[in-house]
Amino acid sequence: MSDFQPIVNRVSQSGLITLDLSKYLPTAEICEFDIKPFLFKELLLKEKDFRQAMKDHDWKQYQNKNLTIHCSSDAIIPHWAYMLIVSLAEAHASFICSGTKEQAHAILLSRNLNKIDVEEFKDKRVIIKGCGDPKVGAAAYSEICRLLKPQVKSLMYGEACSTVPIFKRKDK
Repeated sequence: MSDFQPIVNRVSQSGLITLDLSKYLPTAEICEFDIKPFLFKELLLKEKDFRQAMKDHDWKQYQNKNLTIHCSSDAIIPHWAYMLIVSLAEAHASFICSGTKEQAHAILLSRNLNKIDVEEFKDKRVIIKGCGDPKVGAAAYSEICRLLKPQVKSLMYGEACSTVPIFKRKDK
């Protein structure tokens, strides 16, 4: 008679679902449109000149790309200027926002997370994979918690072998 015990993968038998947020990172290029070069002395927006420069700009270069609009100088840019840029770029770019590349990245990641069918996690024990891609960022972890908490039985952060409990629904 052998005292040998078979190796059992308790993690695979636990019913835990691991969700890797890096799978939801935006894949299309994020381009920056800086208003600064289109300003008079890179500080002042002259409406007539700005409108002409925007009309002459090659917007096709943003075809199927993500576009973020910002101004790298301390100039005061009227809101209509951003609206004008969007009105011209939207026929080409797949996504447009104002802000930095990092802000656009966070918005796109949040949009991808919001496409998740949270019903598939109903009453499940879910681990949000940690120590993954640093491009995921804190905002994505906050967003996935907000999305999943109403659905899941429990929510954890980390790896199956070492999790940090975040939420556990108390059954009544």
